[in-house]
Amino acid sequence: MQPTNTEAPEHFHKVVDCQWACPAHTPVPEYIRLIAQGRHADAYMVNWKSNVFPGILGRTCDRPCEPACRRGRVDEEPVAICRLKRVAADSKGDVAARMPTPSPVKIGRTVACIGAGPASMTVARDLAPFGFDVVVYDAEAKSGGMIRSQIPRFRLPESVIDEEMGFVTALGPKMRLGERVDSLKALLAEPYDAIFVGTGAPRGRDLDVPGRREAAANIHIGIDWLSSVSFGHIESIGRRVVVLGGGNTAMDCCRTSRRMGGEEVTVVVRSGFEEMKASPWEKEDAMHEGIPIRNFMVPKAFTHEDGKLTGVVFEKVAPVIDERGRRVTRPTGEPDEHIACDDVLLAIGQENSFPWIERDIGIDFDEWGMPVVDPVTFQSTNPRVFFGGDAAFGPKNIIWAVAHGHEAAVSIEHFCRGQDVRLRPPPGMALSSQKMGIHEWSYDNDVSLDDRQKVPMLETSVALADVKAEVELGFDVARALAETQRCLNCDIQTVFATPLCIECDACVDICPTDCITFTVNGEEDELRPRLKAPALNLTQDLYVSGSLPTGRVMVKDEDVCLHCGLCAERCPTGAWDMQKTLIEMTQAGGGCLK
Repeated sequence: MQPTNTEAPEHFHKVVDCQWACPAHTPVPEYIRLIAQGRHADAYMVNWKSNVFPGILGRTCDRPCEPACRRGRVDEEPVAICRLKRVAADSKGDVAARMPTPSPVKIGRTVACIGAGPASMTVARDLAPFGFDVVVYDAEAKSGGMIRSQIPRFRLPESVIDEEMGFVTALGPKMRLGERVDSLKALLAEPYDAIFVGTGAPRGRDLDVPGRREAAANIHIGIDWLSSVSFGHIESIGRRVVVLGGGNTAMDCCRTSRRMGGEEVTVVVRSGFEEMKASPWEKEDAMHEGIPIRNFMVPKAFTHEDGKLTGVVFEKVAPVIDERGRRVTRPTGEPDEHIACDDVLLAIGQENSFPWIERDIGIDFDEWGMPVVDPVTFQSTNPRVFFGGDAAFGPKNIIWAVAHGHEAAVSIEHFCRGQDVRLRPPPGMALSSQKMGIHEWSYDNDVSLDDRQKVPMLETSVALADVKAEVELGFDVARALAETQRCLNCDIQTVFATPLCIECDACVDICPTDCITFTVNGEEDELRPRLKAPALNLTQDLYVSGSLPTGRVMVKDEDVCLHCGLCAERCPTGAWDMQKTLIEMTQAGGGCLK
């Protein structure tokens, strides 16, 4: 294998598993250390630069960082990264003075953003401080998109949405709220240099089975029903409720139903429990509130009497492997089951709806009615129009929408400058030694033995009595500090200097995970199995040194390293050093337009 190029950011970026897994590449260990030091405002600003909505995401993020967390490979429980993000947001104090200010100099470029959800507001956040005139359209009276309309207040207080949307609007975009865009062709006729579409996936899927039409008055599309609850248009629901679907929207529907008068609320899913799309913690919260989840049941018909819904008939299915080797469900042959109910909420998926985008304006659509969008630049086949968030590639979550907004903003800036929209300057990377003495580091390298902290919850009886009462109470100072100590500081890299190594193997002897091996070089597939501890995770690169005097190389399995620093403390020549990497992703605003 060739020596690892540690001058480029990619290798050390991948070592920081949580940051690598985060779509917005938030420098997680950096802000966790700041929280540990009580520097909550600094931690918030580190978050705000990358993920834009720390208070919102600290409550609602889908947490792709946590399954990637190295701590989860040590004791099976990752660091509570998301909840620590909320700690920074809740304890930051007044940070208004630390926010960018609108540019006093306008550059003569105007960008329209359709929809005021997380993707569009990220584009506005990135472009407005650099002299772009940004105009944001949304049919609703307040910004936030699905964040405001579909996430229940018991998970996300409206005050948090108002504050973080306010940080963006303070940067100077013109907010044309309450204005629905009914024709993209008409908007293209206006003098906008570029248009960004961030309208989300606004249409919930319906279910066409017998009885749907006759019992329509008590069968509701889940996302529409949640919106009506959020805006105060609905204040109650029937005593017996069936929620169809296994995603996060279904969990929001069933938990909201319990607060709106539903005494017997049941979630019914066609898949198995483990295959449900809902996040594990969302399922746990629903069951904690006394909501049963029934799996492997497919709705066959709605029953009704005199136009009133009486229940749902379900066919029982089981998983089997089909002729192509795919896991599918097939009827078991057991008798159908009837679940009596007064209302049904359909949360079986969401899809995009673009009736307002004409088909003669140069935007191609695929067979599923989705716009053809470049996955790197987010540009459509009409060069002036860019897409992001759920509107680009279908329903995901907020952090993905933010990541799309960042990338689209870079592309829009390049497009307005007449540059290649595919141009992506590499991320910035800074390496700095943490050495403060022979055996001292400027970070705490002890590995905490504490279990993951449990977040305090509002008493169930109180929570179910108020649809706006926030259920998760968040970490207090003591719990937050204890949880920060579980972070393994994966951004403190073990950096190896080949010329200083005398091949004493002291680092090999002291390494608690056997992740360092001195051996003859070879091809990767042949080298991995013969390391001191075989390197089995092929997604994590090996760290390979240049050739040493004996002809051997140092090979380190980055996958299992604890970043404890013992190798650097034990090394007699200083060949190992603990160096902090700070990786910042490229964002818009790299230059002035002419």
